[in-house]
Amino acid sequence: MLKGSCACGQVRYEIRGQLIGPITYCHCWRCRKQSGSSFGTTAGLAPWALRFVAGEALLSSWQSSPGVRRFFASCCGSPIYKIDASDPSELGFRLGTLDDDPGMTAGMHFSAGSKAPWVEITDDLPQETGGASFEERD
Repeated sequence: MLKGSCACGQVRYEIRGQLIGPITYCHCWRCRKQSGSSFGTTAGLAPWALRFVAGEALLSSWQSSPGVRRFFASCCGSPIYKIDASDPSELGFRLGTLDDDPGMTAGMHFSAGSKAPWVEITDDLPQETGGASFEERD
C-alpha cells in the first residue's frame, strides 16, 4: 500500500494495488500549467485503488477539456488526479503527492514536442513527440 497527501496534509489517501505504468513525464501545456513546473509526473491508477482517509470533502475539480475533470486539494491547490469520461477505468494520478516510494521509475516523456523552451531532455527515455502549444489550446 502507498500513502500520499496534499501539500498542507489535510487531504490524505492510500493506494491499494499497483500503479499502471509507465510513470510518465508529461510536457503538455496543461500539465505544465497545473503543476507550475516543467512537466507533470503521472501514472495510471484504477479508480478502486484510491481511497481517501482524510479530507476527501476538500477535493475540488475543474474541466480541463471536454470530458476531462482534474481533481485537486482546495485547501492548498495540490493536484491529485484526473479522470477522462471516455475511459473512466483509469485515473491519471499525480505522483508528486505520494509520500511513499512507488517502486517504479519514469519510463517515458509524453508530449515532448510541446515541452517548455527552457527544458533540455538529456536522458535516454523514449519520447512521444506530439502535443499542442498553449496558443493552440481548445
